[in-house]
Amino acid sequence: METRNLPAIAVRGIVPIPNNDFRIDVGRPMSLKAIEEAEQTFDNQMLILVQKNPLIENPTPNDLEPYGVLAKIAMKVKLPNRNLKVKFTILKRVKIKEFFLTNPFFVCEFDEQESFSSDLDKETTLTKMVMKEAVSNANVVFNNAQQISKQLQSGVTTEVLADLIVSALKGNEMAKYKYLETLDINERLQFILEDIARQKMVSDLERQINEEVRKNIDESQKEYYLREKMRAIQNELGDKAKKDEDIEKLRASILKAKMPKDIEEKALQELQRYTSMSPMMAESGIIRTYLDFIIALPWYKKSKDADNLKSVQDKLDSNHYGLEKVKERIIEYLAVKIKTKKNPQTILCLVGPPGTGKTSLAISIADSLGRKFVKQSLGGVRDESEIRGHRRTYIGALPGRILNGMKNAGTINPVFLLDEIDKMASDYKGDPASAMLEVLDPEQNAKFSDNYLEETYDLSQVLFITTANYLENVPAPLRDRMEIVELSSYTEFEKFNIAKKHLIDRQLDAHGMKRSEFSITDEAIYEIIQKYTRESGVREVNRIIGSLIRKGIKEILIEKVAQIAISQENLVKYLGKPKFDHNIADTVDQVGVVTGLAYTQFGGDTLQVEVNYYSGSGKLHLTGKLGEVMKESAETALSYVKANREEFSIKENFFKENDIHIHVPEGAIPKDGPSAGITIACAIISAASNKKVSREIGMTGEITLRGYVLKIGGLREKSIAAHRSGLKRIFIPKDNEVDLDDVPLEVKNALKIIPIATIDDLLGQIFV
Repeated sequence: METRNLPAIAVRGIVPIPNNDFRIDVGRPMSLKAIEEAEQTFDNQMLILVQKNPLIENPTPNDLEPYGVLAKIAMKVKLPNRNLKVKFTILKRVKIKEFFLTNPFFVCEFDEQESFSSDLDKETTLTKMVMKEAVSNANVVFNNAQQISKQLQSGVTTEVLADLIVSALKGNEMAKYKYLETLDINERLQFILEDIARQKMVSDLERQINEEVRKNIDESQKEYYLREKMRAIQNELGDKAKKDEDIEKLRASILKAKMPKDIEEKALQELQRYTSMSPMMAESGIIRTYLDFIIALPWYKKSKDADNLKSVQDKLDSNHYGLEKVKERIIEYLAVKIKTKKNPQTILCLVGPPGTGKTSLAISIADSLGRKFVKQSLGGVRDESEIRGHRRTYIGALPGRILNGMKNAGTINPVFLLDEIDKMASDYKGDPASAMLEVLDPEQNAKFSDNYLEETYDLSQVLFITTANYLENVPAPLRDRMEIVELSSYTEFEKFNIAKKHLIDRQLDAHGMKRSEFSITDEAIYEIIQKYTRESGVREVNRIIGSLIRKGIKEILIEKVAQIAISQENLVKYLGKPKFDHNIADTVDQVGVVTGLAYTQFGGDTLQVEVNYYSGSGKLHLTGKLGEVMKESAETALSYVKANREEFSIKENFFKENDIHIHVPEGAIPKDGPSAGITIACAIISAASNKKVSREIGMTGEITLRGYVLKIGGLREKSIAAHRSGLKRIFIPKDNEVDLDDVPLEVKNALKIIPIATIDDLLGQIFV
């Protein structure tokens, strides 16, 4: 190991590696003087040292690493700025012993360092591994893959091979200092394998990120980029005058809106922020959207309500057949408003099956009152911010549905329909039903709080109408704030009148067909209602009428006929075979067969209860896909009959020696409900006593173990079904006498409806 003195220069951000050429630009005065001294005195030889911190402009010996290289100046070019571009040939590793001179340039005493191999077998193995990795991953790990590949194939020593690879490796240049201070060749080879593996991983990660970025650049991002670029260009071209004009228009609009004082002050403050903000800032667009929204909100404008009750009533009657209770409630609402000169604090909730006209009724209410109409559907809403809005601190913040609806209405007293309020849900984002409590509470909604507006808004003059299919799905606190108005299923007579007076004309107008080109008989309309639809409302009837009109148009255009006449006789030609068939009363009186009355979601219907017995041990068999309630009704009815066997002239051992089988036909259809008790009891008594039951009677009601008949629901629909099926008499619980007012007059005139308190009142009237 030889000790010598040579001038030295410090390089930053790069590490010279022996057995390689080394090119740098030299500009620092002390480095330029060191190069000049090396050329004049030391045969172009000098030291190159590595600076620890590349940011230091004038390093001291403490700022330099202890290991460097011995280099020879191979070429020197003077640049126009008086700096030098120098090419060095790196000869040896060196270790600095001490600095002999530090001014005007570094002169160092150093020792040359020789490389060695601690294990020749390990060196051979590591060399093979390095060569394999370097060749197979050249394009990934080397800066100049083609050049280094040629050098690796030229047959060099292991030390030179390692130095060539290190010099060409991609990655952090300063991290290569470890190769300079490591004299063991095997350790250097190990470092090379680690760096190649790390570089491969980085390359894979970069490729993955690039692919994800490329996928995410879609049309919307391109459009955003182009718009932002256009905005920047416009700003550079001097659109300041245009913005000033826009700001003055906004200020005038804010003052013209006549907002409450505190909201107007807030709006002017936001406008001041908008004025001082660059259009390039994202918040500028947020403020502008906010200002546009509060300007568009109605603060004082209201529509004038109709004050002619007779005119309002006539409009409701012309738009809707039936629905007397609902129309009466609307007239009461308006009467109170006219009398008190104030807006009644009422929230109406229209509850009924699909297709019964809840939404169209709300539209008619708005039309008859002369108010604006706005609708928001709440089905599937599960986020509280859908009602209260988002805070403006969030990107993409929006006002809630309530204030958005008010903006669309343009007045402070619209008819606001909240549709399907029973279909709101809740999740981790909050419960929208709890936000609706404030909206629908007449005591609170004068100061409704929306997160986006950040101020209170007066909803007290809005006529809120909500709709629901199932009242049970509406939370109790919300239900408590509303006045419930029930819309039951339409009778066939009501469906007929709705179709004849409204649906046919509406469909003719929608299809551009003249009244003279299409006709349909009353019998055909009834046939459609009874045999082609099974629904509580009239949506399917409306669709079928539309289908008939379309088929008629096709026939007129192809066959050149003047008019299409639909009758009961040719209905099958246009619609095909009937889809449904209602139960019809039996043609003969039978033992063990009794007609019951049932309520379905499509209205009322009749069902036959059949009872038979055979030798057995007193077991009860139930079939017909009965629900738990009907099974309990059957067991109760059987227990009652067993307990009163002697009154019904049934043999003493009849129930011990026979099994009872109760069946309700149409077994594929689930049946349940608390109104089949007396029907099952009468069928058991008929079968056990071998007495025929009149085919012209029907009955409904639940039975107790003491023989009392309990109140039922759906009397209106069940009575209509009995009339449709051809029954002459029906028995109903005595407690349901108060519901007879709901039964249509034409049904009451055709049916004899007999209230009963106990089953004993019934038994003397059903057997023939």
